[in-house]
Amino acid sequence: MDKKETMIRRQWLEADCSLKLREREDGQESREIEGYAIRFNELSAVLYDDGNEEMREVIDPSAITDDVLRSSDIRMTMFHDSQLLLARSKKGKGTLTWERDDKGVKFIFTAPRTVDGDKAVELVRSGVLDGCSFAFTTRYRDARWVERSSETKGGKVRTVCRVRRVGGIFDFTLTDNPAYPTTSVNSRELADILKETHEPVAKIAEQVIEMKRESGKYII
Repeated sequence: MDKKETMIRRQWLEADCSLKLREREDGQESREIEGYAIRFNELSAVLYDDGNEEMREVIDPSAITDDVLRSSDIRMTMFHDSQLLLARSKKGKGTLTWERDDKGVKFIFTAPRTVDGDKAVELVRSGVLDGCSFAFTTRYRDARWVERSSETKGGKVRTVCRVRRVGGIFDFTLTDNPAYPTTSVNSRELADILKETHEPVAKIAEQVIEMKRESGKYII
């Protein structure tokens, strides 16, 4: 049983995070930024692709509860850079406000009057920053935390990991490119974890190796 929680950072492939500046009724410039850092039941970008197999991820609504959010120390950043700190929710209190709904987890904060806060306001207003992401921990080798399902299309194995439980959430972030994932687990490690815990994919990998051997081509 895997008891190690792995830090993961995810950005979304198709989901609209609805990142924007809130409008003020008095017509003055707004510094309130809102959007969705987490979207439920939406496919992530490809986490890895070795040519024979690709892996994506889905966050199940059961994984992110109000209790998880309230117990977490969540930093609002840009580009997952802790030095670019914009707001914070520490155990449910602080300058970062969040709300969980059927779509996911929505956030709102007032950009601080700092160089980084001014930068965030301008980049969101101009549309340069139009994506959101978040960092969390989970246990990939524990099927109670992450369920896997695979199917073969066009000769390629396509695996979806459904995250049903997380250990904690560590940041929400504003990003300029939500189509590509970033992660502290490299693709080889993800592949190794998947092959260890998902028998159909492991068998396919063994068959590929055997075919290579038969043809006199070995893989390292």
